[in-house]
Amino acid sequence: MKRVINSVAPIRICDLGGWSDTWFAKHGAVLNLGVYPYVQCQMSVEPSADDSSKLTINAENYGVRYTIDPEKVVFDKHPLLEACVAAMKVPHGLDIEATLYSSVPGGSSTGTSAAVTVALIGALDRLTPGRLTPHEVAAKAHSVETDFLHQQSGIQDQLCSAYGGISFIEMQEYPYASVSPIYVNNDTWWELESRLTLVFIGKPHSSTGVHEAVIKELTAAGEDGGAKLDALRKQAYAGRDALYAGNFVAFGSAMISNTEAQAALHPALVSKKALEIFDIAKKYGAIGWKVNGAGGDGGSVTILSDPNGARRRKMIAEISEMGDGVRVIETYLSRFGLRVWESK
Repeated sequence: MKRVINSVAPIRICDLGGWSDTWFAKHGAVLNLGVYPYVQCQMSVEPSADDSSKLTINAENYGVRYTIDPEKVVFDKHPLLEACVAAMKVPHGLDIEATLYSSVPGGSSTGTSAAVTVALIGALDRLTPGRLTPHEVAAKAHSVETDFLHQQSGIQDQLCSAYGGISFIEMQEYPYASVSPIYVNNDTWWELESRLTLVFIGKPHSSTGVHEAVIKELTAAGEDGGAKLDALRKQAYAGRDALYAGNFVAFGSAMISNTEAQAALHPALVSKKALEIFDIAKKYGAIGWKVNGAGGDGGSVTILSDPNGARRRKMIAEISEMGDGVRVIETYLSRFGLRVWESK
């Protein structure tokens, strides 16, 4: 019988302590927020008519649809998706089509690639007995990027997508980490959600050269490099404590301090366009702003407004008029991480 397996996984914003969840940091702390819009995966599965194995990947955002043999995967068209298939060892004799979609632009520095990986792994997990835990899904997704594709990757994006909500992540020794969900009362949750604004800067995040320079400098700097990373780790704890206390001023201060600490790693990590957006945010009374992810040319920023909703709407209107592809992406805090279910 044909099965239809669905999965969704949230993206990540406002990652306080990012950069400290990497191999060169060795240990770290990150507080991040899982949000919708999520990445969606829908997978149809039925027995193959000729006992072959076939998996069709429909990357809807790219307008690309192609078929691979899941038992002989080559990473040549969409390596991230193909590596997920290779990592999950799809059972023989199935005819599968996996459609993936996200309304968030690629390269937005919101952990979208990690959410794609988590969603696809979650769906493929339904093809075999037993179920991976959220932590195991995150570890598998991280392995896809580092072990299969040999890319640079911290651990926070995959964990946030698998767990959702507000996550406090402590990495004792790369890549091993614990995740503590931050539970706040509804008033704090709703207030935070109503005051956060995600802004896509207008072009995909692409700063490989800058990031390689930062990594080289940090690994060579010894104690000085450690001090720069400590400044980032500190903001994860500050953000955690602020949310528990429902102190939005303190949370906004942690966001600002984190962005300053990113700029201390390399000025190019906070782009000119991001600074222009921050200036507009300040004009309308915002109390926090942060470059999402590693930072650099392109990607996105998160803004924390003051309680005045009308002023926030005016800020959004002015930001939306900047042109050059800059746009506001509507978000909601995710109470759940990866969700997988079958259509009836």
